[in-house]
Amino acid sequence: MLRWGVVAFITMIAIVWAYNILTTERHPAHTLPVYGEKNDDSTEHKIADWKFVDQNGQLLSQKDLDDKIYVADFFFTTCEGICPKMSTQMERVARQFKGTELIHFLSHTVKPSEDSVSVLKAYADFHNADPKQWHFVTGDKKDIYEMARTSYLCAASEGDGGPDDFVHTQFFTLIDQDRRIRGFYDGTDSVEVNKLIDDIYVLMND
Repeated sequence: MLRWGVVAFITMIAIVWAYNILTTERHPAHTLPVYGEKNDDSTEHKIADWKFVDQNGQLLSQKDLDDKIYVADFFFTTCEGICPKMSTQMERVARQFKGTELIHFLSHTVKPSEDSVSVLKAYADFHNADPKQWHFVTGDKKDIYEMARTSYLCAASEGDGGPDDFVHTQFFTLIDQDRRIRGFYDGTDSVEVNKLIDDIYVLMND
């Protein structure tokens, strides 16, 4: 009996060791960088306050995501290039964290004149978006473009948000609980999106 007890104990230790190795490889323990130049007063770059309307016609603001981790992107519903790939990848990430109250997703339309609330709702439903976690938002074009360029830092182009201005970026931006940018990921690349998933776990355990 003693011998079998020792064997069982050693087997249990081996299983725990293997589990720890596998989970460490899947969700590696590391510190994520903080992106964005410091302001003139030496404070960190943080996402500015914003207010937009979501796919349910409800007003959503930065305050609703305070103390949350979220992923932001920019798209439009009639895009036939990068956007379908991005939305499919974001759906995969959202599915990974479904029901996790800490994690949210924020998709801004860059064609607010075309993507009405009802259009966004249909697009959200097509991608199985839980409105409690994945928010498709619209609003003033200038405000959306300003956020893309100066807050989320995911669009290098210059513009004023006017009729001829256009932002088209494939990047997902990871935001932590303190409104800081912690990563950029190519939303059309599944390997990059796998890294995003891992980095979300890092922030959750930070």
